[in-house]
Amino acid sequence: MFDRISVIGAGGWGTALAALLAENRPSVRLWAHHAATADRLRAERVNTDYLPGVRIPDQVEVTNDLALAANADLLVVVVPSRALRGVAGRLATAGLPDDAVLVSCTKGIEHDTGYLMTQVLEDCLPGRRLAVLSGPNLAAEIARRIPAAGVIGSRDAAILPELQELFSFATFRTYTTDDVEGIQLGGALKNVFAIAAGASDGLGMGDNAKAALVTRALAEMMRLGASLGGRRETFSGLSGIGDLMVTCFSKHSRNRGFGERLGRGETAEQIQASMKMVAEGVPTARSALQCARRLGVEAPIIAQVHAVLYEGRSPRDAMWELLVRPPKRESDDSQA
Repeated sequence: MFDRISVIGAGGWGTALAALLAENRPSVRLWAHHAATADRLRAERVNTDYLPGVRIPDQVEVTNDLALAANADLLVVVVPSRALRGVAGRLATAGLPDDAVLVSCTKGIEHDTGYLMTQVLEDCLPGRRLAVLSGPNLAAEIARRIPAAGVIGSRDAAILPELQELFSFATFRTYTTDDVEGIQLGGALKNVFAIAAGASDGLGMGDNAKAALVTRALAEMMRLGASLGGRRETFSGLSGIGDLMVTCFSKHSRNRGFGERLGRGETAEQIQASMKMVAEGVPTARSALQCARRLGVEAPIIAQVHAVLYEGRSPRDAMWELLVRPPKRESDDSQA
């Protein structure tokens, strides 16, 4: 079914996926937004900005031509959440085949609309068959064939078996689900919590504090995620607790690193100006808090991350606000 594959987005994860997919298919296209980037990747065969030290296989064709990339049976969409609507709008006029399948690998929630990434794609490309790949998937490790696992979800049961086979490699085990909302919400919300976990590291608060913070983050993820349409059991899986753990604890995590720098005294503006890659937890903090307030769901960790990023609160004061909240029963799902 999927003989022609294009990866839309040449960041670290997009480059890693293109290299992996080239193992299972003789030809894969990798689309880069900037022509200069595409020229450099073609010449050097290494994405030094986003995935240094990993060679891009010769069978991966790098292009800046979106119409060429759109001519595919399967499009793996790996662009920043804030860019997704614009890229999807361009794909709508780029000659995308009617039967093409799109797999979203972007983790985020659109601001104002509250849309998940598949909903943005549905809005721009109505009637398309859609799937989502998520899980604890750090590009730097997966590209180097360090063992990992992920979950691919779709409400179209007919395409799941082939997608599972396509995204299964010797060092990457793939599971399936039909809970498209749940796996996307886990992947989006964990980035916000990873900023909080990194701030805890930057403040030197210790392992006990961080463990408590991440545990309560999981409870918050389940509470808000279920209110937004995900199944609670999904958040106990790879795209929930699995992705949360790796993003909150890994040295490779952009969002955890962003939070650590906040905890050490840098401002969000200073950090963002110095980063080549996007810390998705920054825009998602706004979107997630907007959703929580609309639904009347308590989300104290998200609220404090938002306060640090957008309201001028110091990370130390934000942590203190979490500590002095009134005590609750741990097992009461309605409480934070």
